[in-house]
Amino acid sequence: MQTEREPRLPRQSFMAYPFRITSRGAEQAARLRHIRDQVEQVLFTSPGERVFRPEFGFGARAFVFEPNAPQTHEIARNRLVASLAQALAGEIDPKTLKVEVGAPADSPEKLLVRIEYVVAALHKEERHDFVV
Repeated sequence: MQTEREPRLPRQSFMAYPFRITSRGAEQAARLRHIRDQVEQVLFTSPGERVFRPEFGFGARAFVFEPNAPQTHEIARNRLVASLAQALAGEIDPKTLKVEVGAPADSPEKLLVRIEYVVAALHKEERHDFVV
């Protein structure tokens, strides 16, 4: 009888975000943490902030000063989906990318961003919530 094992990738380390130096050198992150870090980079990097990749980023900070309304949430969602799909190409299955943007029930003055995706190589579903 053969049992089905969960797919695994070779152990490989990536530089952590934000970049930090420890006593052992640059801090490292595992694959799933690295992908989550990439999501965070896209979310909080403003377009034009990176000199050699001016189209990179979503710019969540800019949406803090916009009206917290469904129309704004839809614009933000569409921009974020496009930015994430481009930045995470090859890492996640783009058909599984789901983004929700709205106001948390307990803090209507804030912006809640929920991002769900499946890691392509592992077929593992991930979900992250960010409050801006």
